[in-house]
Amino acid sequence: MVARTAFPFVVVGGVWELVARSGIFPRRLFPPLEEIADTFWRLTAAGILPHHALETVVRLIVGFGMGAVVGVALGIIMGRSRRAEDIFLPLVSIGAPIPGLAYAPLFLLWFGLGEVGAVILVGFVSAFPIILNSWTGVKAVKEIWIRAAQVMGANDRRLFRQVILPGALPYILTGLRLGLAQAWRILVGVEMLAAVPWGLGWMIFGAREFLNTDVMLAGIVVIGAIGLALEKLVFQRLEQFTVVRWGMITS
Repeated sequence: MVARTAFPFVVVGGVWELVARSGIFPRRLFPPLEEIADTFWRLTAAGILPHHALETVVRLIVGFGMGAVVGVALGIIMGRSRRAEDIFLPLVSIGAPIPGLAYAPLFLLWFGLGEVGAVILVGFVSAFPIILNSWTGVKAVKEIWIRAAQVMGANDRRLFRQVILPGALPYILTGLRLGLAQAWRILVGVEMLAAVPWGLGWMIFGAREFLNTDVMLAGIVVIGAIGLALEKLVFQRLEQFTVVRWGMITS
């Protein structure tokens, strides 16, 4: 299992090292893995990289948390109420395809440079895929399940808790994954624009000014590592305890 997971990284690392050593690109623009690893450990030991990463993760958790709560709630309401669907679905359908960075100037004007505008923008952008997938999940619950539960005397609360929510949960989890990916993309981008003092996006953008490609790549590695940790430690475990355990999907 470990070997299978590590194999793609070994292949990509090998190809990267071959290109870096071949001299196709200047060493400063395409550093070898040894140089990237040295920069990574140097920045980590100095406390610079952990500080940047912590600031970004806090913004991500707060912004994505807001987007997740609002997105799941609104998606479920749209799935259960035709009136809510008629009101919100056209707005969500129009807003979802717009790139998150297109909203950035407006949010920075409305909420100012710094933390508040960045966090609210992350929540806003990440909410769109969560809303759409939650709505789709509720609509996908089979009518025969709902009618069977009603025949057996289930009230609205029990019907939601034991039929609708479990049936929609695979879609909701997919929406949360997509929303997290959106949150990462917009957060790193807006950290480059919002004049925040710390953050991985700010670090990568600052390193670009001085052609410190090794610093940029170290920041990208941390972003990937945090994303992988969230997938393995949060989403996969949540999946195992819910939809896999219920037999709705296979692991």
